[in-house]
Amino acid sequence: MEQFVTHSGVAVPLARANVNTDDIIPARFLKSIRRSGFGKNLFANWRYLEDGRTPDPEFSLNRPGYEGASILVAGENFGCGSSREHAPWALREYGFRCVVAPGFADIFHNNCFNSSILPVTLESSKVDALFKILQDGGPATFHIDLPGQTVTAGAGEVYHFEIDPFKKSALLEGLDNIGWSLKHRDEILAYEQRRRQEAPWLFPEKSAN
Repeated sequence: MEQFVTHSGVAVPLARANVNTDDIIPARFLKSIRRSGFGKNLFANWRYLEDGRTPDPEFSLNRPGYEGASILVAGENFGCGSSREHAPWALREYGFRCVVAPGFADIFHNNCFNSSILPVTLESSKVDALFKILQDGGPATFHIDLPGQTVTAGAGEVYHFEIDPFKKSALLEGLDNIGWSLKHRDEILAYEQRRRQEAPWLFPEKSAN
C-alpha cells in the first residue's frame, strides 16, 4: 500500500452532509471485487446529467480549475450508509489522497486507511472556513502534513487535527491490515512454534495418506 507522509494538491468542496456510500459509488457499478474500475463512476449520480455520460457543469468536480483534485473537503457524516469498500476504492482511483470533514461514518473511516486515503476530522467551524476559502477564491492548493497533523490552506492558514496513533503509524509506513500482520511474521511464527510445544493436541499431524 502507498505511504502517506505529506501531500499537496488541489482541494475541491463538496458542501453536503450525510453523503453515503451509494452517493460515492452507486450500487449499479458494483460489479467487481477488484479495486480498480470505479474511479470513472465516482459520484456518478451527481457528476453526470441524466444520460449518464455528459458532465454536469454545476457539480464541483466538473468546474474549471478542479481538474485533478486530490483533496476533498466534505460535510458532516461523510461515508455513511452501507459498509462497501468500493467507496474509498473509487475515491482513491479518481485521485483523492485526503478527505477533510467534520465527521465520518466509522466503517468508511477505517476503510480509508486500507486504501491509502487520509480521513482528516476537523471541527465544523474549521471545515466551514475551508469551504469559504474555496468558495471565495476558487480552486486552491492545500498541504497535508501527517507527521505534524496539520492542514495548511491556500493562504497559509494552518489547522491541526487529531488521529489515532496506530492508524497514523500504519499510514506513514504504508501498511494495511495484512501488511501490518506480515510485519510481525517472525513473532507470529515464534508464537505458533511455542504453542506446538505447550499444546501439541491443537496441531494434529497430517495423515500420511
